[in-house]
Amino acid sequence: MVGLCCLKQNDDQTRTIEKELQKERKQMRRQVKLLLLGSGESGKSTFIKQMVIIHGPGEFTADEVRAYRQQIYQNVISAMRVLLDARQKLNFEWEKPSREQNVEKVMRFSMADLLRGIDQATFAEVTPIVRDFWDDEAIKQTYEQRNLFQISDSCIYFFENITRVAMPDFYPTNRDILFCRKATRGITEHVFEIQKVPFRFIDVGGQRSQRQKWFQCFEDITSILFMVASSEYDQVILEDRRTNRVVESRSIFETIANNKTFAHVSIILFMNKSDLLEKKVPKSDIRQYFSDFTGDHKSVRDVQFFLVDKFEKSRKDRRRPFFYHFTTAIDTENIRRVFRDCRESILERNLNTLMMQ
Repeated sequence: MVGLCCLKQNDDQTRTIEKELQKERKQMRRQVKLLLLGSGESGKSTFIKQMVIIHGPGEFTADEVRAYRQQIYQNVISAMRVLLDARQKLNFEWEKPSREQNVEKVMRFSMADLLRGIDQATFAEVTPIVRDFWDDEAIKQTYEQRNLFQISDSCIYFFENITRVAMPDFYPTNRDILFCRKATRGITEHVFEIQKVPFRFIDVGGQRSQRQKWFQCFEDITSILFMVASSEYDQVILEDRRTNRVVESRSIFETIANNKTFAHVSIILFMNKSDLLEKKVPKSDIRQYFSDFTGDHKSVRDVQFFLVDKFEKSRKDRRRPFFYHFTTAIDTENIRRVFRDCRESILERNLNTLMMQ
């Protein structure tokens, strides 16, 4: 009797597990699974932050905000270290030579120190020096030459808000968090229910060292959002300091767009950082980096469509529909509008698959 009772109990447990697995598989089939791809610093993680703001809770948890505050301290000090080093290499003379004596007070922070984290008291101590450096014309000139070295464009936002950032009660706003930069390592997944349909966003690191992990995410993809930093046509990638960033992005896009695995997956191109592109085009002649450019090199629209054309022509199957949007990932309203269009397109194309069964 005891043996029969145990067998029945085991059968019941097995049936319960099978029911749960079946339910989970059904839910997974209903999910819209979006893969975010693109090279490093193209804006994928910023896009995910926007999804938290637009379709998630609307704000970040207290623990997340504290972590972002630490990351912002690191962003500021790290960026000023880069600018000080670049100023010396570019040989720009200090507007006030006395500032040289404070250089070591910022350069003393090693990468290990920054990775461990900077506390508020230490950051507040170094803030007047960082602010004073940013006021010097030599550092401003260096920043204008940033296509020659590796630095995040968002650093100017924090330099201009440094007094607020250094306050003891500084609590990063959503906007601060959108500007905060942290390289994605590994794979992160976020699920948002949007109009009763679950959307699973998979964000993977864009640096070369992270790309072998992309193939782990290729199963059952509904759509790919491919992000390109359109303003980086005059910059090189961090990994080899030689390859043009847009050329690198196009090469990745070509591989993805022509992969047989994605023959029936819609790929939506986000030409991101449109705000930075508008500022850059009048100052940086695209013809110096792309000799085949034939439009008006001072026209933002000509530059944008030239870049879109580069990506569009890399697709072998030109019969497949090609979707693209010009985006600014830090602009919540822009992303709200663009993603609404994408969502409708994705749902329309995958309606039968996503219907409850």
